[in-house]
Amino acid sequence: MMSKFSILIVDDEKDFLDTLTKRLRRRNFDVQGVTSGEQALEYLTNDPMDIVILDVKMPGMDGISVLREIKRCFPLVEVFMLTGHASLEAAVEGMKLGAFDYLLKPVGLDELLFKMEDAYQKKILQENSKVGGGCVATW
Repeated sequence: MMSKFSILIVDDEKDFLDTLTKRLRRRNFDVQGVTSGEQALEYLTNDPMDIVILDVKMPGMDGISVLREIKRCFPLVEVFMLTGHASLEAAVEGMKLGAFDYLLKPVGLDELLFKMEDAYQKKILQENSKVGGGCVATW
């Protein structure tokens, strides 16, 4: 049985964002969607989430910049980098900065659910072993 955890999807492609959000809600997940990195950071400040699915290429703050801020301010949030453009450089940088995994669009829902379950279990273990988070917004 899957755990129920909260998910924030960050993607400037509105159709993709709406489709993934609906599919996860049908599985009874607490899912929210935003279309920019700035919105994501603001959202997390007011409403902490367990997992963030983050597009790499977005106007304004790109995914790598957003990942850096998430890990600085909300270190226990697990982040998946998601892109329609295969970029080994972005994948390596994202993993160095603490992304849980790097996925290519279109991602299969079952694969995504399986990986999110792993990420959530990791988050629970970290929460039980340390306290983290909180910072002053600089974005």
